[in-house]
Amino acid sequence: MAVLSRSIAAAILLFFMTSVGFAANRVIIILDASGSMWAQIDGKPKLEIARESLRTVLQSVPADDEVGFMAYGHREKGSCEDIQLIVPPQPGSASAITAAADSLKFLGKTPLTAAVKQAAEALKYTEDKATVVLITDGLETCGGDPCALGKELKAAGVDFTADVVGFGLTADEGKQISCLAENTGGKYIQASDEKALQEALVETVAAPAPAPAPAPAPEPAPAPAPAPKAAEVDYNLIPQAFLKDGGAAPKTDVYYEIFKDDAQGTGGKNVDYGYNAVKFHLAAGNYIVVASSGAAKAEQKVSLTAEKATELALNLNAAELSIHARPSPGADVDRNAQISIAYPGGTSDANYGEVKFVVPAGETKVTVKLGAGEASETLQLAAGQVVDKDMIVGVGKAKANAFYTQGGEKAETDVSWKVYKAAKKIDGTRDQVTYAYGADSLFDLPPGDYVMGVDVQAVSTEQPFSVTVGQMTDVNVTLNAGVLAVDAPGADGFKIFEAKKNIQGERKQVTYAYGEKMQTTLAAGDYVLVTNFTTDKADKETPFTVKAGERNELKVD
Repeated sequence: MAVLSRSIAAAILLFFMTSVGFAANRVIIILDASGSMWAQIDGKPKLEIARESLRTVLQSVPADDEVGFMAYGHREKGSCEDIQLIVPPQPGSASAITAAADSLKFLGKTPLTAAVKQAAEALKYTEDKATVVLITDGLETCGGDPCALGKELKAAGVDFTADVVGFGLTADEGKQISCLAENTGGKYIQASDEKALQEALVETVAAPAPAPAPAPAPEPAPAPAPAPKAAEVDYNLIPQAFLKDGGAAPKTDVYYEIFKDDAQGTGGKNVDYGYNAVKFHLAAGNYIVVASSGAAKAEQKVSLTAEKATELALNLNAAELSIHARPSPGADVDRNAQISIAYPGGTSDANYGEVKFVVPAGETKVTVKLGAGEASETLQLAAGQVVDKDMIVGVGKAKANAFYTQGGEKAETDVSWKVYKAAKKIDGTRDQVTYAYGADSLFDLPPGDYVMGVDVQAVSTEQPFSVTVGQMTDVNVTLNAGVLAVDAPGADGFKIFEAKKNIQGERKQVTYAYGEKMQTTLAAGDYVLVTNFTTDKADKETPFTVKAGERNELKVD
């Protein structure tokens, strides 16, 4: 690949978008609108840098090019479905895209794989030439596999290309998404700061027009033929990394960086970089080549000439892990399972479902967590070893729902769950295992006996249940409750008491609310409503009865 310094990485981004990406018939730009875009670079939020860069670049796009705009993470927190094609591909869309980018909120997750798939489908990539330009400052957080998607789109597309811009990503992070671009024949570009974007604008959008060609000068007399010179090769450095000397190359991505050798024992200026099967053309001189894959790294010095290709083998002294997290034997991989890999010198936690990862040789501990379940194993790994392993967490699932009556209507509002171990401690309490909110709540739990506690507004109850590995258990809790709705114009608030008094003549308070209206769920039974008024009007007591599965509406004057 051509020599490229980090200081103009972003220039390549904008050059590509103006000169290459938009040359396609139809293009969709995808902008990461996740919450991480609020992070700052040199005191300025990344989202503002992205907006300004888009505004400038779009001014250079020919009016007849069909450009669309998509964003994800801009409407909901925590949603993997928050993907929207805001501006369909159309000519003259620059102002519409700029306005859309300016109005985005940045708050959600990063479903970048699904977004690229949707953009490709919107471009009808199986029928026409299509290009997607993804600008992201984070990695996939919704379980998608960008590498696999790249292969899928390339295989099914007529002429599909995905170009990925890693905005503010580290080199290690970039390696995890560059495969999306490379597997479609596209480019992965790292844009590190605002300065790089400014330089790109100067070199592409703001570059001056070339001066007119001067009048031809009279042809000079032919000079003597120069002495023969050795032919210069197209590429003079071809690096390849191996798990060990004479061993196999890693199947995961390998990232190469080239530094000038300053001959002082420290790395000099970074002059180029690339991924996987890459070739370099560098000026003759001395360099340090650094290869990294996963958590493993190797470096080697090399002297280059312009006339000879040097093939360089780098020994990572590493092993390659392929981990698949499964809830039970024979079950599918569960994308909610977190995989943590503690290797010599560090830990990698941002892995879900399954992962391929290269680690330095030595002791490595793999831990998988799924809900309340956990499994771990310590491996002694030798250089060159390749491990393909299923990690079985050993959990079953419990699905919890609450019903007002047995077989009756499901409770959907203000439902909260707590799961406890069934066995009581010496003080009579139980250990809480986990919790959740809402109807159809799912829990991954180790096998054993539990108690499900549920609160629905003013109603609380418990139900025991058991979990078996690999099986689903439906925990349907009957509330034996109904709903009370009160309307009291002029009221300041309400208190609800059990109708029956205790031996001291006092009633037990059940719940309360403020305002003129209230609605709550109550266990079936007899109660007294005490209404407080904002005026000098005396409090009013209203007896009422709640029947299981029924709604009781009270009007208090």
